[in-house]
Amino acid sequence: MKPAAASASFSGPFALGVLSAPDQAAFPGLVTPGGRVLDLSTALAEPALTTRGIFERWDEVLPRLHALAADETADEAASWRPLEHLRVHAPVEPRQVFQCGANYRQHVIDLEVAHRSPDDPRTVEEARAEIAAVMDRRAAEDLPYVFIGLPSAITGPFDDVVLPDWAEQPDWELELAAVMARPAYRVTAEEALEYVAGYTIANDLTDRATVFRRDMKAIGTDWLRCKNAPGFTPLGPWIVPAASIADPGDLRVTLKLNGETMQDESTKDMLFGIARLVSYISQTSRLLPGDLVLTGSPAGNGMHWGRLLRDGDVMEGSITGLGVQRTRCVAQGTAS
Repeated sequence: MKPAAASASFSGPFALGVLSAPDQAAFPGLVTPGGRVLDLSTALAEPALTTRGIFERWDEVLPRLHALAADETADEAASWRPLEHLRVHAPVEPRQVFQCGANYRQHVIDLEVAHRSPDDPRTVEEARAEIAAVMDRRAAEDLPYVFIGLPSAITGPFDDVVLPDWAEQPDWELELAAVMARPAYRVTAEEALEYVAGYTIANDLTDRATVFRRDMKAIGTDWLRCKNAPGFTPLGPWIVPAASIADPGDLRVTLKLNGETMQDESTKDMLFGIARLVSYISQTSRLLPGDLVLTGSPAGNGMHWGRLLRDGDVMEGSITGLGVQRTRCVAQGTAS
């Protein structure tokens, strides 16, 4: 399948991406709402420049990006080119990926009810009430649930997603992802957003059948197995600077499967907002420029609908102000 065409639909005067022309190396690009792209490695005279390198000098480079975007029509020597002729890749290569689970209230309730034991004596209403009480307690105790993902699972926002032959219940999980600008270690929630460069879209695919270890139930979840197959994290298309997103705590997260809306929820439903997540992670780990913090997925996953991913499915994910990604699922062995 030919990759879907990218759209320059996002908030603010510009966004960052990684793009390539046919048979040419990928480059970090400045993308404008008008659908034009500037090769930043050329414009900034740094042939080896990457988007991660931009985030490592974010405070220095950001004003220059604003100036370049403002000169889009005036500077003919800057080699602007149309987006429609370029391939869009994942917008950053992070060193670390931090993933937050069970962070949307309605999502957790739905999953817990779906995974109830057949001999659970509670009614559905009783189970939902008990789960809601547990989440309220978690939020009050300030204990997000965070685990580590592999950068090798990341793929482009329009690339095919290969479903491994061992994945019995592959599911979608569209998420808001924060991209770090500065090293962050032991920062407070009040200052945490100062360390965020921008936001992008991630679809954190999960094989539900391998989430829990069947052979060693006391160990619990197996995130390596269920979430880190190659291509299980479509990312992008763009990274939109934080200043262009008025309130990351009030964005619409929408996923359509073959044109049918499956997820459609506001980030208001998150138990822990981005500031609290970044601060919590930084109490243990040192966040680095270009790292990703995935913030969890809202209600409406395949387990809720009783409909998991299969060969030929097309997922379209959008978040307010961040654009749209579109990926097709292909069974292992049939990818072109």
